[in-house]
Amino acid sequence: MATLGAVHPYGHLLRSVSAARTGLTYVPRRTLAYTLPHRAASDGPNNDNKQPDAASSPSALSSIKNFFFGGNKPGPKPTARRSSAPSKREGSLSADSIFAEDEATPKLIAGGRTPSGRRPRLDGEEVEEEAISLEQRNRESMQRVLDPMPRARLRWERKMVVKDVRRRGRLSAKQVIMRTERESTSKSHWFKTSVKKLGPLARQIAGKNIDDAILQMRLSKKLAAKDVLKHLEHAKNTAIVRSGMGLGTPDGQPAPKPVSITLPDGQRKTITDPTSIYISQAWVNRGPYGIDYDHRARGQINLLRPPYTGITVILKEEKTRIREWQDREAKDLRKRKAQLWVQLPDRKITVQHQYNTW
Repeated sequence: MATLGAVHPYGHLLRSVSAARTGLTYVPRRTLAYTLPHRAASDGPNNDNKQPDAASSPSALSSIKNFFFGGNKPGPKPTARRSSAPSKREGSLSADSIFAEDEATPKLIAGGRTPSGRRPRLDGEEVEEEAISLEQRNRESMQRVLDPMPRARLRWERKMVVKDVRRRGRLSAKQVIMRTERESTSKSHWFKTSVKKLGPLARQIAGKNIDDAILQMRLSKKLAAKDVLKHLEHAKNTAIVRSGMGLGTPDGQPAPKPVSITLPDGQRKTITDPTSIYISQAWVNRGPYGIDYDHRARGQINLLRPPYTGITVILKEEKTRIREWQDREAKDLRKRKAQLWVQLPDRKITVQHQYNTW
């Protein structure tokens, strides 16, 4: 006994016959595999498979014959062409690059570009190198990038010239310090900790040598000390590479004599290498608050706001600390000299009266 959910095996045959009688067209349902990319791949202009026209579409009688007696075998499945990626073009290094010798491409020389493979020179033969001039930068096309604000540049240049003329070429004390001493500022990323926990670590490493501070953070039991340790190592490497700090005495020059100085807190310190790096300042920066969830009993969830904090350090060389100590000593000496009692010079007594003038 057939049920309501049963599907007749010849449903498509019946639909074709009914369509032929009534003149209505049947539109099949789209399956999951019938998507826009498949349709574009099968019906696109790049498809070589020719689709049958409406005039050559099979009729209802031919579909019945094909069902019972077997008709023509279906053609090959349509395929979509895939365009291949363009070939990769590799650039070449400049003429003054230190890696130009290891490059397999033609090398750049002062006279132009030469081929990578050269014919061996015979005895007594003079080979002229074919020199091709390199492309020169067109300054007119790059003017918008090289000089985006010409009026502001001219105004700044005029201001610097006037300032130099007024000071007669003399530099201020701040300019002399910036030209003769090195400095590096490094700001860390946000650590998942609070200012209350990171502040003591910043005060612990401030004023110490960079190697001593790294050792302190390596032996510290604080959880945030690991992040501070990684940041100090990064700050040290950045100061060495970018600012040229901590390179020691150049070859051929005598080693400097040790200098004993007094720190602002009264502690005595002996400096043997003026180029060694120390942490001049260290402070913490309050960052954003994150979002976390605290799952409680009875399905309750509390919203937590964990804080994020960063640390910033300023690295300087020991010769800066020596200069600051000398400035403090000179200031104290001037203050002591100003407080000394000086005897008044001898001079004649004039305008004497026999009685008081008040």
